[in-house]
Amino acid sequence: MQYIDQLNSTILLVSKPKRIVSLVPSQTEFLHDIGLEEEVVGITKFCIYPSHWLKTKVLIGGTKNVDIEKVRSLQPDFIIGNKEENTKEDIEALREIAPVWMSDIFNLEDALEMMSSIGEIVEKKEETSKLVQSIREQFDSFKPVNFSKTVLYLIWRKPYIGVAKDTFIDEMLKRCSFTNVLENETRYPTLDNIGELNPNVVFLSSEPYPFKEKHLEELKAIFPNATIKLVDGEMFSWYGSRLKKSVEYFRVTCDELTSDIS
Repeated sequence: MQYIDQLNSTILLVSKPKRIVSLVPSQTEFLHDIGLEEEVVGITKFCIYPSHWLKTKVLIGGTKNVDIEKVRSLQPDFIIGNKEENTKEDIEALREIAPVWMSDIFNLEDALEMMSSIGEIVEKKEETSKLVQSIREQFDSFKPVNFSKTVLYLIWRKPYIGVAKDTFIDEMLKRCSFTNVLENETRYPTLDNIGELNPNVVFLSSEPYPFKEKHLEELKAIFPNATIKLVDGEMFSWYGSRLKKSVEYFRVTCDELTSDIS
């Protein structure tokens, strides 16, 4: 059987995958949610959902430093990765072990296509179709207040790193009716002159840098006129089945901001 991944690479499989290694946390959660309890044999140490898999599956390193030999020892017949999350060197090495299907996610449609494609490959089309339909319906019905406000979304500290266009997070911000203050930048710029920005709202993500309450005052000193808010990074950046929870989170977040801003 022949499949095309999101990097337009051809993947050849002789049968339904029975020994899967997942290299991306959000995609690992998706595999669990469509019922692949036995088929998934290896995950990264950052694949924290479902939590019991951290004890029952083999941990094969991190997303950017995969233990190639440990993966080889698992004798996988299918590996699932992502262009942004995994390194080119690791993926090239893993392709010598088993077929590797790569995702490349910029927006909601990319995420839904990823799930549909993998669902077909692992013969979980019905479960995946229901999940994708539910997520699509939730986003279609999400009509947030049009704030006409700019937002700065921070993912790192020392140095500050923000999120700009051509990212999945930027797509989620747009779904919440925000204008990204970094809309003229690309991907994840380092903000050497962060004080020159003038956002109405600053989001401090819980990942990859774990922003906490103690950092609110630090940012308030930089942006005294902005609303500073801690947000759940998984809701904005995880592009698997976590999306079934994102819309409600966005709705609550937007409602809170409406109150704060008014």
